[in-house]
Amino acid sequence: MERPYFPMFIDMTDKSVLVAGGGRIALRRVRTMLRFGAQVRVAAPELCPELAEMERSGQICAVHRAYETGDLEGVSFVLAATDSREVNRQIWGDCREKGIPVNVSDNRELCDFYFPSVVMTEDAVIGISSGGEDPGRTKELRRKIEETLGERGWYE
Repeated sequence: MERPYFPMFIDMTDKSVLVAGGGRIALRRVRTMLRFGAQVRVAAPELCPELAEMERSGQICAVHRAYETGDLEGVSFVLAATDSREVNRQIWGDCREKGIPVNVSDNRELCDFYFPSVVMTEDAVIGISSGGEDPGRTKELRRKIEETLGERGWYE
């Protein structure tokens, strides 16, 4: 691992999180953020069916268009998960200018933080990361933890 990242647990209650992108990666990240009490706004021209349902049920707010710099107003964290490397890089640059921590799903070098695999039970929250180097290994470790804990937890 080139540069290790410090594992930190943050109270996300009512923190405003912008998720740019409306596909499967965005969906997984939105589900996790909601689980931890974040206020999630999605910017994407199209939403996958599950995100569209979350919008209909009031779990998230969405703007149905491509990301714009103004979307960063009042945001605590940004998750860039569009299908365009160019747009993700623009989001990273905009966040850098405004001092907003950002995770760019397709380029680990542009991440201020990594989005971990999460295992949550009544008794514990476990975050697992390979530092972006080996997502397969991270999934394998998560499965081993799941097996150890049994079926009691929530996994993403």
